[in-house]
Amino acid sequence: MTPHAWMLLGLYLLVLLLAAKPLGSYIAAVMEGRPILALRLGGGLESLLYRLCGVRQNKEMGWLHYALAILLFNLLGALAVYALQRLQVWLPLNPQQLANVSPDSAFNTAISFATNTNWQGYAGESTMGHLTQMLGLAVQNFLSAATGIAVAVALMRGFARHSASTIGNAWVDLTRVTLYLLLPIALVYAVFLVSQGTIQTLDGYQEVTTLESGPATAAPQTQTLPTGPVASQEAIKMLGTNGGGFFNANSAHPYENPTPLTNIIQMLSIFLIPAALCLTFGRIVGDVRQGWAVLAAMTVLFVVMAVVAMSVEQQSNPLLTSLGIDGSAGNLEGKETRFGSAESGLFATITTLASCGAVNAMHDSFMPLGGFVTLWNMMLGEVVFGGVGTGLYGMLVFAVMAVFLAGLMIGRTPEYLGKKIEAHDIKMVSLAILVTPLLVLTGTALAVTLPAGVAGVANPGAHGFAEILYAFTSAANNNGSAFAGLSANTPFYNVLLGIAMWFGRFIVIVSVLALAGNLAAKKRIAANAGTMPTHGPLFVMLLIGTVVLVGALNYVPALALGPVVEQLMLQSAH
Repeated sequence: MTPHAWMLLGLYLLVLLLAAKPLGSYIAAVMEGRPILALRLGGGLESLLYRLCGVRQNKEMGWLHYALAILLFNLLGALAVYALQRLQVWLPLNPQQLANVSPDSAFNTAISFATNTNWQGYAGESTMGHLTQMLGLAVQNFLSAATGIAVAVALMRGFARHSASTIGNAWVDLTRVTLYLLLPIALVYAVFLVSQGTIQTLDGYQEVTTLESGPATAAPQTQTLPTGPVASQEAIKMLGTNGGGFFNANSAHPYENPTPLTNIIQMLSIFLIPAALCLTFGRIVGDVRQGWAVLAAMTVLFVVMAVVAMSVEQQSNPLLTSLGIDGSAGNLEGKETRFGSAESGLFATITTLASCGAVNAMHDSFMPLGGFVTLWNMMLGEVVFGGVGTGLYGMLVFAVMAVFLAGLMIGRTPEYLGKKIEAHDIKMVSLAILVTPLLVLTGTALAVTLPAGVAGVANPGAHGFAEILYAFTSAANNNGSAFAGLSANTPFYNVLLGIAMWFGRFIVIVSVLALAGNLAAKKRIAANAGTMPTHGPLFVMLLIGTVVLVGALNYVPALALGPVVEQLMLQSAH
């Protein structure tokens, strides 16, 4: 890597960790209902919302009741987004009179935004009216992010409580996350984006005179530019690790990501809440070292992946170099020259480690090993910082698995944070870990064997297989990014990917909540000489090894058919 790339990575980590600590403390205070300024200022509005919705604020829920509330809440959200798309031609704030979205595409998009995936098989600026973008997609960006954080906090309570039958109130958790965390930060963030040049308007398409127009031209040259309420959606898209952009080009579009400053801020905002939640976890369980241990494991994995991706993308394509093309700036195919190869490699690493899916370069044009990194990042379960809430509860699931494996090796009943890890816990952990690979590999197998799946492949061979594998990995892990070479906006892919998104999200959530309920009911065991410390370097390495090992066992054969073969083909051709 170049000195610039090392400085970029170092600065990114420094700012992220400095910002995560105070935010983690703030989130803990909000979710525990401490008498802080924010809760005092918003208490009246919060109470009014509960009265309007018939919510009893002080009545907590068992895990099953909590899970049903989460499922109902997200199902209603998906139905609302579906209805907006199917009716948009008759709704206001549709200045271009864009047509109703087809049933299969509307189904896919509704599931996508309700599950925090934001997979987009359509071009947003030419498919969705302003009302659909604002009331449907942007609102779900808030609510799906709040869902992930609420579930993570419920699991924290499971570890923190003992002999308890409840894990919190889902409606209160969703309200507080939205009202005191997501809305204030997103508002400030959107204003910042507007100040940098991100557009925010309710106007329709604009006809502008291009720079080519002048005395030498016979007639003025014009271009039609789509506009809309971009900054407000962009802010929560990044902060909530959603990823769905107003424009098809996403964060490579200058109206979404206009300057190098907005680019680095967008990268920081993707990891900000996931990093902070690790420290929230430490505070809620009463041992901040536990939070730092989880954060350390995430940071080590992130740095390794970022170094690989940035290094690979800063190298020239040997096939182009052999033709005499200057490759000193690295692999710039499919990248914005405003950002370059280092920034694009870092952005790609961040967005695929988080369940975000926003892109500032086309992953399809990455070198084979660069594409391997983006795929591998998602295959780890997107637990390296991951999505807001989902990354933490996913990593805690791996932490339970890690202490279980350690217990097997030393012949002792495993414990984590004073709770015995027993058969029911491991069943829920196994379900949460294995459901995603099952969905990914089954969906990929169907797509490469059925004519409807093969019809969407424009690049036959290893790269075409990698595109299909990437699509299902992205969907089931609720990421939403794509290799972009696959024609996926078809009934076959829209339905199959929608199913992968829904079950990839909510089977994991129900498993995590069942684990939380079981842990909360357990008595706390005092630490003794045989208790394995879970806050030191040894546990951090054990946790990293568990995450990597599970990813390797599940996906290496599929990866060997895609990016690995493609890299070998590139070397042999050169």
